[in-house]
Amino acid sequence: MSDRAVTFVAAVLLIGRVASAACPFCGVVGRSLAERRDAADVVAVGEAAAPAAADADGLLVQRFAIVQALRSDPGDTREVAARVAASVAATAVLFGSRDAARPGGFRWEAIPGDEALLAHVAAAPPVGDPPARRLGWFAGRLEHANPAIAEDAFVEFGLAPFAAVREAATAFDGRRLGAWLTEPGIDPRRRGFYGLALGLAAARAADPAEAGRGVAALRAAIAAPADDLRAGFDGLLAGLLVATGGRGLDDLEARGLLAGDTRAGDARHALAALRFAAENLGDTLPRERVAAATARLLANPAVAAEAAIDLARYGEWTAVETVAGLWDTLGRDDPLVRRAVAGYLAACPLEAARRQLDGLRARDPDRLRQALDAAGPR
Repeated sequence: MSDRAVTFVAAVLLIGRVASAACPFCGVVGRSLAERRDAADVVAVGEAAAPAAADADGLLVQRFAIVQALRSDPGDTREVAARVAASVAATAVLFGSRDAARPGGFRWEAIPGDEALLAHVAAAPPVGDPPARRLGWFAGRLEHANPAIAEDAFVEFGLAPFAAVREAATAFDGRRLGAWLTEPGIDPRRRGFYGLALGLAAARAADPAEAGRGVAALRAAIAAPADDLRAGFDGLLAGLLVATGGRGLDDLEARGLLAGDTRAGDARHALAALRFAAENLGDTLPRERVAAATARLLANPAVAAEAAIDLARYGEWTAVETVAGLWDTLGRDDPLVRRAVAGYLAACPLEAARRQLDGLRARDPDRLRQALDAAGPR
């Protein structure tokens, strides 16, 4: 295999490892409160002593009187200036990190917090505890009445590896998850994770009726009318694959989600769900079936290039003729497709791929060279 082919394969393998490191359906999440607490040298309760104002660097800072230490002791410090996202009206949780260059020897950050949030911060399991055990504690706080607690629970799951989420699945409430899939007041960016979580709960349910309810809720949410930008649809599809395995792939095909004319947004969601299945569900869903479903999406202009890259990542080379054919169809006016085709053919160990490359080199040498350069090292 050439250096260029090795680089192409290494790149797509890296994409897979990054994607599976944390929840792929949660979007970007920040630091959890437990992480901020455990990283801080001092955690305390403060009361606003003045309105927030911009400091010399243009950052918003507010003064707080320390009324109680939750972790360690700030010593003789009784009032601090802390960075805030917005002015805090009353009580705040203060996180202090040692910094000899700052007044009082600490750098402070503050978030608004009522009694419930203070108790949550104090009681949350340490970040060093077993991940699945920690997630079991946070599962009951998803969609908590306190928005800050609900957000923090979601962040914890968003940061967790899938293996830990799967292990904690018995802590999920399937009925609540099913209701959240279609509840108008739920933050749309959370629906994808709730779909995945419901699939896990259904797969682990001891009661067949409970499992059936979960699968029915997923299918109903997938079938609900929506536009092409429906948030979390990939997580719903992944949840169905988790819960039903190969039958879920049949559902995707029956709903037309793997067709060449599937609308762009739905095709991208379907490809994301298939990618998740290939990375995480090998014990219940053979990668060969996932690869075959992915190959169906080579006909879709919106995801053809990504589908070819995924097939290379899976080492699925039976599609070599189909991938090569994209050069003269979808790749005619799309350099991303040409790059994916060139990378796939360069990485493929089959003689058929060598013949396809030789043919392209003979009749389209300039564009092939450009595509190979784009697919390989720069």
